[in-house]
Amino acid sequence: MRHAARENDRLSGPNGEPDNTFPALDGVRHRHLRLPGLRMHVAEAGHGEPVVLLHGFPQHWWGWRGVLPGLAAHYRVICPDLRGAGWTDAPLTGYDREQLLADVVALLDALELDRVCLIAHDWGALLGYELCLSAPHRVRKYVSLGVPHPFVRFDPRLLLTIARHGWFQPVIAAPFFGPRLLGRGHQRLTYHLLRGFTTNRNAGSERDIELFAERLREPARADAASALYRCFIMREAARIMTGTYRHCRLSTPTRALIGAEDPIVRPEFLGGFEDHTDDFGVEFVNGASHFLVDETPDVVLERALEFFAQPGPCHEAATGT
Repeated sequence: MRHAARENDRLSGPNGEPDNTFPALDGVRHRHLRLPGLRMHVAEAGHGEPVVLLHGFPQHWWGWRGVLPGLAAHYRVICPDLRGAGWTDAPLTGYDREQLLADVVALLDALELDRVCLIAHDWGALLGYELCLSAPHRVRKYVSLGVPHPFVRFDPRLLLTIARHGWFQPVIAAPFFGPRLLGRGHQRLTYHLLRGFTTNRNAGSERDIELFAERLREPARADAASALYRCFIMREAARIMTGTYRHCRLSTPTRALIGAEDPIVRPEFLGGFEDHTDDFGVEFVNGASHFLVDETPDVVLERALEFFAQPGPCHEAATGT
């Protein structure tokens, strides 16, 4: 069905008063969309050509606070909380590649957006590549943040790097243990993920960190996070490492920004895209590790605005409401 049923009213409290549970950011509007099998929270700002932002783990729409106002000065910016995150529903199932991709497509359909520009981080960026490969007509240009492209060649050194710095992945994916470590007690694992992969532990304020950590204290969201790692993130990493995408071609003009200090996504592992892409570039951003939007928001904003404004064979604006 082309246009999913949706709720377009702004969120309100039990007595009709404005819901003040969202962190405040000037110019941002909030609403829920009723997608097939999912009630999705969306934060929006600005007007014009649509730009969709897909957050990573363990963040939600607030992760875009550093670039959202600057983008909204030029575009209509749409920041969904993806399945299980933020203020979107956290159902028991649906954290596999097919359903997560279907959620994003359903979001575009519900908003009647035929084509968008896209910026995505972390697992949202993996999902962004999936959208560009499976539905290239829906994305005009794509900016990927903090993850390898899907055409990397297997390198034994990568296994050692992941074992040293990515040990948390199977821990999070483990049923029972993963959710408990993420959402209960002192949440040391959650705080490690939010603070331990930046060049500056103060890149996010204590309030910012708390806004992400507190959502995982809801048991359903901690369970969803574990399922996400188990059913999508780790499986997607295996698909990339085993060459699943080497028969595919990325036709969407794409720019990948990687933190120069990222301990996992290193330059020596990022070749192999040349024979599989039409318009692809990689930039390593100084002063950043994994959370580029938190650490270097001005660089991310500048690169995105420059890239989206560049003329090309498909520069016509996407349609939308």
